[in-house]
Amino acid sequence: MVTSPELDRTTVLREESAAAGHLARICFKTGPPVLTGVELEWTVHDAADPARPVDRERLRAALGPHSPVTLDDTSPAAPLRHGSSVTVEPGGQVEVSTPPRPSVAALIQATEADIAEVGALLDRAGLMLGSTGIDPWRPPRPVVETPRYRAMRCVFDRRGPAGRTMMYSTAGLQVCLDVGESADLADRWAAVHAVGPPLVAAFATADRHAGRRTRWASARMAAWLSIDPARTGPVWSPYRPDEDPVAAWTRYVLAAPLLCLRHDGPDWTPPPGVTFADWLHGALPRPPTTDDLDYHVSTLFPPVRPRGYLEVRYLDAQPGRDWTLPLAVLTALLRRPETARAARAIATPVADRWHAAARYGLADPPLAAAAAALLDLALTALPELDLPAGMHDETSRGIRRRRTAAERGHR
Repeated sequence: MVTSPELDRTTVLREESAAAGHLARICFKTGPPVLTGVELEWTVHDAADPARPVDRERLRAALGPHSPVTLDDTSPAAPLRHGSSVTVEPGGQVEVSTPPRPSVAALIQATEADIAEVGALLDRAGLMLGSTGIDPWRPPRPVVETPRYRAMRCVFDRRGPAGRTMMYSTAGLQVCLDVGESADLADRWAAVHAVGPPLVAAFATADRHAGRRTRWASARMAAWLSIDPARTGPVWSPYRPDEDPVAAWTRYVLAAPLLCLRHDGPDWTPPPGVTFADWLHGALPRPPTTDDLDYHVSTLFPPVRPRGYLEVRYLDAQPGRDWTLPLAVLTALLRRPETARAARAIATPVADRWHAAARYGLADPPLAAAAAALLDLALTALPELDLPAGMHDETSRGIRRRRTAAERGHR
């Protein structure tokens, strides 16, 4: 792994090598893979009429002291009882982000308690959490407006409506995994990307949006993939399977156009087409700083994003407790280096089928076959997670249900 000296957040960057060193230091923190976290996102609906819009004030009142400052700039933004933070996305989606934990069982138990707490707050306000990866009832509509979100909308609108769909209507499940040891980084990085398309297919929940069938298994993933491949496409490719992860990420970050250009005014929209590399080379009046680079990274949304850990972003929101299933599958597949290598070998033949996974899900035979094999491998590795007996049995049953669906698709 490339390392760099400690840099202050206000350090001015004038060369690509300095930016690369900073990215290596902050984005790939290697070490034993111990911790796991999750970020769960839901659309929010009126309990009596799910198609009715839910406004900002109603959400603020429901969440009370847990409201993020984007809803109430005087809010203490208090964490939930088990430590999760609450944020609200541009379309009013509620997100719960957990602290990382060394035990998957402890993570599930604490997260379920925090989900129940959020659910109770919303229930008292006549609201409920959605259960799919895209709003099945309402068209895209802004609820939270900030300079960042306005700039995002302006830039995304240049390429079509997919950006608004993503911002205002989608809900995902993110699994956060340690980068792992330096010696295993390349395989782990490749594996977590390669298994993406078959797992998108296996866990797709977003086939209905704004009151109609979309003809996509995951209209959520379809929206993400349609925004801008320089910002939402995968970093790893089976066509460049051995590219160094740090080098690949650096290339991706520097080549991505700016999404926001922060300043004191309300309009953060950047000039069209200016990349971070262009900024380094003098395209804007002032040079960027390390803080600008960190912020730019926060505006990139590939299926897997390195943030010191690996943030897996390609999964749809799941109904009820089913969010624990892809969490268990991913952590089991990546628990040991040999299992990660086996998962990579299974998935590499379909690792470029992101659009097919979003369109057809398990109706695509190659993806269904790969998904079935990966779920079998996850079941074999599941004891490595050391789940309590009841949790292990429930998880095993859920994975087997998905495996049966994948086997039917393969046939």
